Amino acid sequence: MTATLPAPPAVPGAPARPRAGRAARLLRGSPADPRWVRPALLGLLGATGVLYLWDLSASGWANAFYAAAAQAGSQSWEAFFYGSSDAANAITVDKPPASLWVMALSVRLFGLSSWSLLVPQALMGVATVGLLYLAVRRVAGPGAGLVAGVATALTPVAALMFRFDNPDALLVLLMTAAAYVLTRSLERASTRGLVGVGVLLGFAFLTKTLQAVLVVPGFALVWLVAAPTTLRRRVLQLLGAGAAMVVAGGWWVAVVELVPESMRPYVGGSQTNSVWELIWGYNGLGRLTGEETGSVGGGGWGQTGLGRTFGAEVGGQVAWLLPAALVLLAAGLVAVGRARRTDPRRAALLTWGTWLGVTGLTFSLMAGIFHAYYTVALAPAIAALVAVGGALVWQRRDRVEARLVLAVTMAGTALWAWVLLGRSADFLPWLRWTVLAAGLVAALGLLAVDRLGRAAVAGVLAVGLLAGVTGPAAYALQTAATPQTGSIPSAGPAVAGTGFGGGPGGGAPFRGGQPPAALPGAAPQSTVTRGPGGGAGSLLGAADVSEETAAALAADADGYTWVAAAVGSNTAAGYQLATGLPVMAVGGFNGSDPSPTLEQFQQYVADGEIRWFIGGGTGMAADGGSSASAEIAAWVAENHTAQIVDGVTVYDLTQPAS
Repeated sequence: MTATLPAPPAVPGAPARPRAGRAARLLRGSPADPRWVRPALLGLLGATGVLYLWDLSASGWANAFYAAAAQAGSQSWEAFFYGSSDAANAITVDKPPASLWVMALSVRLFGLSSWSLLVPQALMGVATVGLLYLAVRRVAGPGAGLVAGVATALTPVAALMFRFDNPDALLVLLMTAAAYVLTRSLERASTRGLVGVGVLLGFAFLTKTLQAVLVVPGFALVWLVAAPTTLRRRVLQLLGAGAAMVVAGGWWVAVVELVPESMRPYVGGSQTNSVWELIWGYNGLGRLTGEETGSVGGGGWGQTGLGRTFGAEVGGQVAWLLPAALVLLAAGLVAVGRARRTDPRRAALLTWGTWLGVTGLTFSLMAGIFHAYYTVALAPAIAALVAVGGALVWQRRDRVEARLVLAVTMAGTALWAWVLLGRSADFLPWLRWTVLAAGLVAALGLLAVDRLGRAAVAGVLAVGLLAGVTGPAAYALQTAATPQTGSIPSAGPAVAGTGFGGGPGGGAPFRGGQPPAALPGAAPQSTVTRGPGGGAGSLLGAADVSEETAAALAADADGYTWVAAAVGSNTAAGYQLATGLPVMAVGGFNGSDPSPTLEQFQQYVADGEIRWFIGGGTGMAADGGSSASAEIAAWVAENHTAQIVDGVTVYDLTQPAS
C-alpha cells in the first residue's frame, strides 16, 4: 500500500451527508440508505439499552459516595449547586457537580432509589453509542458506524461504567458528543458548531475537570488541518471555541471561588477550601506526578509505562481492540495518502487518533491515583478507529497489501483475545480457543476475499466480526450480571494475580493490599462489621446499615443540623442513605481534609448541631493531609461514652462522659 493510492469511490449506500441534525431525522436516516440500516441501528440501540439496564438495581447505590451527594442535591438546592455530600452543606464531593446534577434531578422527579440514580447513566451509554454511530457514519458509511457502535457497547469497562454512578458516564457522553459536532462542523467550517464543541467540553470539565481537556489539543489540530476555510479564520474560530469552553467550564468555578468560605460548604479534596486547588492539585497535576496532598498514601497505583494499558489490570477492561485500532489508524492514514487537506476521512482518523494517543499516554504514564475504570474514556476512540480505518482498508481489498493488513489485523486481534481470556483461566476456558480458531479462519478468508463470491465474503466478515467482539462481549455480559459496589469497580471476571474483577466492588481497594488503620475512637474490630448488622464501612465502601441502627440514629433528629457525623465520606454516606438525613463527612473522602477543624467540631457540638458520632470511621492523614479527623475522633472518644447499637459503636454528643 502506498501513500499515492487514489481515493476510493463512495461507500455503497452511504448517505450524502444530510444537513438535518434533529433527532427524528437522524433516526429516520437517509433515503439512500439500504433497507437494513434503520432496523440495524434501532436494534443496536435497543440491545445496548437492554445490556445497560438489565437488573440494574442489583448494584444498589453502586458508589454510595456519589449516591449520597445526589440524595443531598435532591433535598437542598444549595447542595445541588455545590455538589455537597450532605443536605446541610458541610463539605462537597471531590469533583465538580455536573454528573450529580443529572442524578439529583432524577431523584427529585422519581424519588431516591438505585433506578433513579443509575438509569440516567445507562441512557447516557445508549446516547454515546448513538452519537458515535452518527460520527463514524458521516465519513465511513452506516456499516462502519454500526461496527463502531457495537464495539463501544460491548467494551467491558463501558458495560461497567454506564451501569454505575461515577462521573465517567457523563464525561464520555459529552466528549463523544463534542467529537460528533466537530465532525459535522468541519464540513462547512461552521463557527457555531465549533463553539458548540467548546461548550460541550466546558461541561465535560465540570464533570471531571482536566480529564476532559485531554482531547482539546487533538481537536484543535484537526480544525487547523482540515477546516475548509482560511488559516486566519481557523485560528479565530479556535479562539472563539476556547473562550466558549472557558465560560462553560469556568462559571461554576468562579462562583464558588467568589462566595465567602463562611457562606458555602468546604471544597472536598482540597486542603485550603479552594476549588482552584482541587482542580490543579488533587484532581490535576497531582494525578500526573503522584504528589496528591491528602491522598491515601504514596505509590502503589500500578506499574506506569507504555505497557500499562495492555497489562493485567487494564487489558481486559478496554484493550481488546486496541492493537487493531493502532494498526488501522496507521493503515487508514496511508490509504488516504495525499488527499486534499480538508479530506473528512483523514480528519476523522486524526480526531479519534489524537483522542486515543493523548488520553492513553496520560493514563499509561500518570504516577498518581489511577483506576482501571478511567479507561472507559478510550472506548469510543478505539471503536471509531477500528471502524473508520477498517472501512478505508476494506475499500481497497482488491490490492494485496490491503488484504495483508486486514488478515494480519484479524489474526492479531484473535491472538490478543486468546491472551486476555487466558488471564481469567476459569472463565469459560473453551472460549479463548474458539475465538482464536474463528479469527484465524477469518484471517485466511480475508487473504482471498477479492476472489470470493458475495455470500462467501459476507461469511468471512461475519466470522471476523464475531471473533473480534466475542471476548469483550463475554466480559461485558459477566460485568452486567455482577452487582458492582464501592469506589473501585472493575469489569469482567477475576484476573489472576491482580485482585481485580470477579465481584462487587472489584479492584484492590488499597495500595499494597493493606487497609489504613482505623482512627482513634473506632469501635473494636468485632463490632465494626460489613453486612446486615451494620458497621462503619471502609475508606472505599459504605456499610449496609440495619433498620434498627437507622431508626435509633433518626429518633428525635428534629432540631439538629446533622443527625450524625462520621470520619470519611463513605462511612457517612451509608448512614445518610439509610436515615435520609444529613450526616457530616468529617475529613471528606479520605478523612484527610481539614473540615471541620477540631475547634469547629467542638463548637458544632456545643451549639447542639450534631446528635451522634459514629465510631470506626476510616481515614488517612498521609501525603501532607490534615490530621483534624483523627483529633476529632480522639476528642469524642475521650469526652463521650460509647454505646453499641446493633453492632455499631456510636457516641451521643448531647451527653458528655461523666
